[in-house]
Amino acid sequence: MTHPAKKPDLLRDNELIYGRLLTVDEPHLIQRYNKALVAFGLNPTRLNSFQIDRTGFSPEIADECGDYDYLDPNEVNRRFIILTPSQIDLPVVHTAFSNTSQLMFEFMSKNRRAIDALTIKDVIYGEIEDSVPKVNDIEDLLSINQVEFKVLSAEDVLGKAAELGKLVDRLKQEPDAWRDNAMLERMVELAKVCGDIRENALVPDQVIFRHNAYWTSHFGGLYVFVDPDMTTVISDPAAPGFR
Repeated sequence: MTHPAKKPDLLRDNELIYGRLLTVDEPHLIQRYNKALVAFGLNPTRLNSFQIDRTGFSPEIADECGDYDYLDPNEVNRRFIILTPSQIDLPVVHTAFSNTSQLMFEFMSKNRRAIDALTIKDVIYGEIEDSVPKVNDIEDLLSINQVEFKVLSAEDVLGKAAELGKLVDRLKQEPDAWRDNAMLERMVELAKVCGDIRENALVPDQVIFRHNAYWTSHFGGLYVFVDPDMTTVISDPAAPGFR
């Protein structure tokens, strides 16, 4: 006896949901993705192929771990995983905030050179950090007026580039720094990982963004519009914190 396909599978197969995603099937990219998952305290995937959206969310991995919020705990402080700069052209298919897509686009656009350089040898991951860890009422949402991208990399290329930059500054500013053999050896060691940081921008330099209008799935769904003189909230008056 054959069973009819599940509706979500039909929708997915016909790209009515989760369409235009990027297939990840190269072993080194899967390994990098797993390093980011482990850094988030999650189990690595056993899949040999999966798809991701702009934020790195994968419906196949969500199915595997049984949690569609694996990159969105508490539906706030959204996590992201960047394997390739080409993710900027992908949609965002699972989020609690409508502006997640735009925030990711702005972050990737403003820091394109750093992302291009980092993803050659590393995976970029982190959180879009709000000012609140959990949303209990509308007042919590209204307290969020900007977000900051907390950016990490699995091989700590970011940290090593920052360290190399400080040592370069010291070499330029301290007259006798060139006599410090241990420092010079450390610089050579770091340069083997980071390359020439004068040519390769490895550290994202714009990580704070404002968001003034968005929809969120919290409290049954609501809209927030922040203008210079007034904030407008459209939601069910029964939502916690509604005034």
